[in-house]
Amino acid sequence: MSSHVISPGPYRATKLWNEVTRLFRAGMPLRKHRQNFRHYASCFTASAAVDWLHQLLCNNSNFGPDVTRQQTVQLLKKFLKNHVIEDVKGRWGTEDLEDNNVLYRFPSTSPLKPIPCSAPASESRSIKKRPSFKDKEGFFRFRSTRRQEKETQENVDPALRIQQEGDNQPEEEQQKQRRELTVEDEQEIWRDITLTHLQRILDVPSLDEVLDHRYVNPQNIIHNMTNVNKHGVVTLDDKTNDLPDWVLSAMRSLANWPKYNGTQQSYPGFERDVFKTVSDYFYSLPQPLLTYELYELFINVLGVLQPQCERVAIEALQLCTLLLPPASRRKLQLLMRMASRISQNVDMPRLHPAIGTRTLMVHTFSGCVLGSAEECDLDELLATRLVSFLMDHQQSILSVPEYLLGAISDHIQYLRTSQVPIDSVSKTDKSDPVCPPLPVYTFCHQISGAEFEQQKLESSQKAMEELLEILVTNQNISEKDRRKKLKQFQKQYPDIYRQRFPSPDRESKTDNKPKIKPPLLNIRKTKAFSIRN
Repeated sequence: MSSHVISPGPYRATKLWNEVTRLFRAGMPLRKHRQNFRHYASCFTASAAVDWLHQLLCNNSNFGPDVTRQQTVQLLKKFLKNHVIEDVKGRWGTEDLEDNNVLYRFPSTSPLKPIPCSAPASESRSIKKRPSFKDKEGFFRFRSTRRQEKETQENVDPALRIQQEGDNQPEEEQQKQRRELTVEDEQEIWRDITLTHLQRILDVPSLDEVLDHRYVNPQNIIHNMTNVNKHGVVTLDDKTNDLPDWVLSAMRSLANWPKYNGTQQSYPGFERDVFKTVSDYFYSLPQPLLTYELYELFINVLGVLQPQCERVAIEALQLCTLLLPPASRRKLQLLMRMASRISQNVDMPRLHPAIGTRTLMVHTFSGCVLGSAEECDLDELLATRLVSFLMDHQQSILSVPEYLLGAISDHIQYLRTSQVPIDSVSKTDKSDPVCPPLPVYTFCHQISGAEFEQQKLESSQKAMEELLEILVTNQNISEKDRRKKLKQFQKQYPDIYRQRFPSPDRESKTDNKPKIKPPLLNIRKTKAFSIRN
């Protein structure tokens, strides 16, 4: 029995359901049982199914070790409702299943859910995709340059390249007017660069199948990256969408327990009542913090949430959370910070008599963080996996990615400074404005290890040759220092020194090895004394 990671793509939740169903049907041990004086072949008890399926989910990289036994029971109830299993009398369709010795079996029919076929290219979504900023013809019109010249000009400063190309253009071409960047243009730059980075990290051919572009608001991205306080938490212009003061006070009390308890008098069990107040508020929100619209996107991020791809998952979640409305992102930041501090606070009393503090945090807030508008059978398991990872890496995931902020700012600044002033334009064509091209980004060509070592050796040797030449020709060095430095150089780099001074006379002058005096060679050994002589 083998399992594999469900990679990002459309209908990932359905694929995960089919994967768990396949593994459960293929691996669950079946045996003969006796109940009410009757024998039933090829069946299993509910408790045995809970034991086996719980172990499977904890060891499966799609779900992780945070899955609890109670969640496994809930999944088995979903199995019974969807006819993945049935009782030994053939009854199914309800969620009447408990962790006991009631007997169940697999039905003969296939319980796998059908995966919808993606629509053909000609019959794509009824909502036409919003045109990208880089697709606008007039704004990104490149100058007419030879293709061969572009391919050879690698690692050249874009501004210098444009200046060189501009000098070779006819005067009429240089005098065309270019319109300035508008607010809408800048917003589309923020949107397009962010989505491009996200598509590269997820390693998918297109984001169309996992993200509805209607719900990508560039104003949310700009606000989440620029309007933050010194702690990196989003600040809101409209305070009516912020957390109520009494909720903030309760969250501070729990996060800083026992140093901060507000003005209220504490009593035994006070922390449990405060915790219940906070959880009740978040469950009273109209939709989860990650929103229904972005549910499919976050489900697909779970596909890269593997131990060996931890850094990739952090970067992917970093970009996905930038798409959230600022009010939702702020609530998520404060909630994850509070949950992380509570789970690490050794002074915090137990908030549940039977569940550990960290497990309680994960399972209490998973439902108010991630959920779908339509009921999904794996919502609880997937939300648990995501919230657990968010708690462990909330400081990195919910911070502003500086590399992305710098890339967007530099790109906008480049486009602004490359505009031709309108006053200096004598001949313009308003119907066909021409604006500067995008900066051409080039990348280094990958080479083999042997080529790298050879290039490193050649570069080092050339640098040493230049250094030796400076020691020989520099007139500002005294003759005494020159001889001293040349001796040091000859000792450390004899081959390079020999190439520069190949004459044997030169080498003999620098040879200072001590020589044995000739008289010492003529001393003869005395014969050993013998009594017989």
